[in-house]
Order: sequence, then structure tokens, then C-alpha cells
Amino acid sequence: MSYLVLARKYRPRNFTEMVGQEHVVQALTNALVQQRLHHAYLFTGTRGVGKTTVSRILAKSLNCQGADGQGGITAEPCGVCQACRDIDAGRFVDYTELDAASNRGVDEVQSLLEQAVYKPVQGRFKVFMIDEVHMLTNTAFNAMLKTLEEPPEYLKFVLATTDPQKVPVTVLSRCLQFNLRPMAPETVFEHLTQVLSAEQLVAEPQALRLLARAARGSMRDALSLTDQAIAFGNGHLKEAGVRQMLGSVDRSHVMQMLRALSEGDGSTVVAQVNELRLQGVSAATTLEDMAMVLQRMAVMQLVPSMAQDGDDPDTQGLAALAQAMPAEETQLLYSLCLHGRTELGLAPDEYAALTMVLLRLLAFKPQAATAEKKSPRISPEPLSRPPAQAPAGATATQPTSATQAGTATQITAATQPATAPKVQPVSQPEPPPWEALPVDGAWDAPEMSMVDEMPMDVPPPPLARPALRSLPVRESSEPSARVDVPRANSGAPLQETPEGEVWLGIVKALMAQDVITALVRELALQSQLVARDGLQWQLRVERETLNHPASRERLQAVLMDAGHGEVKLHIEIGTVTDSPAKRLAVLAAAKMEAAQELIQNDPLVQAMVRDFAAKIVPGSIQLI
Repeated sequence: MSYLVLARKYRPRNFTEMVGQEHVVQALTNALVQQRLHHAYLFTGTRGVGKTTVSRILAKSLNCQGADGQGGITAEPCGVCQACRDIDAGRFVDYTELDAASNRGVDEVQSLLEQAVYKPVQGRFKVFMIDEVHMLTNTAFNAMLKTLEEPPEYLKFVLATTDPQKVPVTVLSRCLQFNLRPMAPETVFEHLTQVLSAEQLVAEPQALRLLARAARGSMRDALSLTDQAIAFGNGHLKEAGVRQMLGSVDRSHVMQMLRALSEGDGSTVVAQVNELRLQGVSAATTLEDMAMVLQRMAVMQLVPSMAQDGDDPDTQGLAALAQAMPAEETQLLYSLCLHGRTELGLAPDEYAALTMVLLRLLAFKPQAATAEKKSPRISPEPLSRPPAQAPAGATATQPTSATQAGTATQITAATQPATAPKVQPVSQPEPPPWEALPVDGAWDAPEMSMVDEMPMDVPPPPLARPALRSLPVRESSEPSARVDVPRANSGAPLQETPEGEVWLGIVKALMAQDVITALVRELALQSQLVARDGLQWQLRVERETLNHPASRERLQAVLMDAGHGEVKLHIEIGTVTDSPAKRLAVLAAAKMEAAQELIQNDPLVQAMVRDFAAKIVPGSIQLI
């Protein structure tokens, strides 16, 4: 007796045996029970998800005669009557399958449609099943449109395709369309377990998981791979044998490489790649497995309750690695693995390309990115330089002292006589409190830190009062460097505490050195130092998302490097009343209020408003 492959031996013979396509089964079952039958059905989906199987079950449901020969249309074909057995065997005269991939011309379609004029010989309905219907020519599609739209009452069309985009809309509009989805690895794993139990074969669960993932949503592919694994392992399905057969990477190698990447250990990464080369493992498979592991790690980091899988022995190891690797680093490595697969074919050696993809993370680690050089500072134009003589008839505006004090505003222009004499330097008045700012901090690139704009312990010496010069009219679209005003996350008012003053100084020093960034910087800015007991520091934050173990450990390490000893941070959730962000926001608000008051009280501005109906554009006053 010849061997029957698992994919054919365990092909579902009724709707109850279908797995992974409940939405299609439910719709067809209800239609059969209520006998609300359409004349044309279109089943779409990738290979091996059950399009032909559903077609055959539907044909049996329409033509089943029951075990006693008295049955009618049913959603549960008996499987023992002559019609059911003939359809399963492929010899039912009223069920015709046409492979459009090899019979795609108009002649083959016309030959099929010529049979439509004859009533069924054995069953109630004739069923024409056209597989891969998208391969038909345009002429063939046009030839079947009229019959497809108004077939005889005893004729049903069933079309199947893997590419519905190529099917003309004139055909789609005449059919009920059902999309069969790729099957989840868990669904494939459960079905393989049942099949091997029926075959009385013992298999390791991890081996079946590998087969389920390798099938990529196709149940037929999964059963074919299982056949191959049984032959490869001589009747035994073990994880090591299945990995060797599939060429997949041992999960331990993936875990070791990820751990080495999180620790910045480039030598271990290179050694692991060389080990994979010796084992003959595909570089593309390695990146694919790493991407799958990183995806689970990302879920564990952000949604821990959705990532637990008690049946997977790697869950504990993944949880530990997810705790050790920052979330932003996980996302970066996942993106590198996805994009790295497209680069493998461009390199002369795929393992060299794999090495470069992995080492790229070490070169672009988020923590290393903070050490990059800042954009060069642009020195402001010397304010004490005498103004150039304006040409005759030129339009000029007079500046305000607020411009010299570090603000930018938009004022409507006022014409001046061409022969206006130069204005001599005026005496230096007492500078306003907000003027004692580092001037060079206003010329940073947009990513400047808030420390650059906040007053330091020792204010710089006052600038020499410059001579008045022309103030050009600035268009509203002109870009300028503006002070980044920090925002506190809570509406609670600021209540200054001694510990808050200490914590503000520490955070400003860390930010000035560019040693904290991203989530770690947010944790430092938004937290309140509640108490210090030796090396035990108590912080309070308002949002649970800031209380991330990786961010806390990174902040501890930075504090130790800054000379504060082996600090142990303890974080609680509560109302924050004194954080660096709140203090910096209050200072920035005071600076802005002083700047606005200075502009509005400037005599020249008031004169322009009075004499020339000029006005300050609302919102145009900005700290620079």
C-alpha cells in the first residue's frame, strides 16, 4: 500500500475539522442551514490555508444524500453517501475542478461552460471549481461573465485565488468573497500535536514550535515539513534534528548574541557569527530568529501581561534579557535586523554582512548617540559694531534695548529720513534679572539642553551696551533659536524643598555633561528627591511609565560615575511638588514675563506704537 502524505491524509472532510478559518466556516454554515445560497463564491488567501478544501466541503454539503439516502442540503455532510465519497475521491461527475494556471485560455473556459446547459447527473447541483482563477486571460474572463452573473439554478461557481488583485472587478462584483487568513503558529502547533498523536509518534514540543513557525501560516506547508522531519529523524521529532533540517538557529545562540549586544561585547558577537558559519546556518534565518525574539522582548518590556507563554521554556530567559536591555535599544536592534536582511544579498559574504549588521548596533547605541558632538555654536554678530550708513530713501527701523537683552519680536516698520544722524551709544542701565544668561546657549542647534538656558551659580559679566543699530523687520516664517521651556507633568504647584535644590544641581550637572538622555533624562527631570539616607535615595514620580528598571539602573550608574558613590535609588509613585522640571519651568516663565514687560515698556517701542500705529505681533516675543 502506497504511503499517503499527512497533508492529504488529514485534509478536513467537513467544516468541524477546519482549523484557523472560523469566520469562513461560520458564514458558510449559517448560509447552508438557512439555505440562503449564492451562485458564486470566491475564496482568497495564501497557499495551504484551505481554499480547495472549503470548496470540496461546500460541494459535499450541497450534494450530500445522507446515510439513509434521504438527506438534503446540510452544513454537516455525512461523508458516507455515494456523493460524499465520490467527491473525496475526485470522481464525482457533477463536481469539476479546473486548474486555471494550465488551462487559462478562452477555449478551456468555453469548454467548461458548455457543460453548464446540462442538468446534474448524480447530485442536486453542478459545482464548477476554478483554481488560481487570476491566471485566466482577459478574453477567458469576458467569456464567463454572463454565465457567472446568471447561471442556471442548479449551477454553483467556486473560484479560488492567491492574488485577488489580478481578478477583474467585474468578476469580483458577481461573487461572495471570503478571505482565508494565514494561520497563527499556535494554531498550527495544536493541529500538529493532534496529527502526531493520531499517528502515534512522539515529538518534542519545541520541535513542533519550530515547524509551526517555519510554515509561515500554511497548514499544508506545516504538514509537509512534518513529513520531512519524520523521515529525517527516523520517526523521532527532536528539536536538534528539526533545527538541523530547517537550518534554523539554536535559540541559545540568539540569546547569547543579544546578551553580548546589550553589554557592548563585540568580540562575543563576532565569535557567535563564526560559530554559525561553522554550523552552516543561514544568515537570513539568524536575523529572522533574532527579530522574532526582539519582538517578544519589546512586548515584555511595554505590555508584560501579554507576553507570558508558560509552555515556552525560553520565556524566563527572554524576561531577564528584556529587563537588561533598554526599550529603545530593543527597538533599534529590531529595526536593524529587519533592514539587514535586505543587505545580505549585496555583500560578497553573507556572514560578513551579518557581522556588520550586528556590529552596527554597537556603533549606534542610544547611549553612545548622546556623546556625539553638538552642532557648532554660531557666534552672534558683535552688538557694539557701529551700524552701516543707510542709503538715501531706505526704510529703516530703530531697535529696542530688548533686542540687545536677548529677545526677538516682530514690529511693523517705520520710515526714517535718509539723513538721520548716527545715534550715539547710550549709558548702560541696570540689566534686568533675566539678562544674566549664557548668551552662547541661545545659539545652539534645536536639540539644545535646558541647562544652556537656565542661570548658573555664577552669572557671566554684563555685556557692553551697544550702539543702537537698524532692526530689520522679521517675517513670521523666519526660523530662530528659541528657549525650550520645560513643562511639568503635574498641576501641583511648586513647593521648594532643600532636597529639591540639591537634586536640581545634580541633574543640571548631569545634563551639562550629556551623560543622560531619553527616558533616563525624563526620569531625572520629572522626579522629586524625597530623602537621602546615606547611599539610599528616595525618588518620587507621578507616572508609572517613568519607573522603568532599565532607566533606574542607568541613572544609578551615572550618579556613581559622577562621584556620588554607589547610590541605590528607590522610586515611589505619588504627587511631585518639587522637581527639576518644575523649577526650570518657573524660571523660564519668569524670564518670559520680564522680557514681555521690557518690550512693552521700552520708550522707542511706545513711540513707534503712538506715532506710527505700530503694534507688537502677539506671540512674537521669544527668548533667544
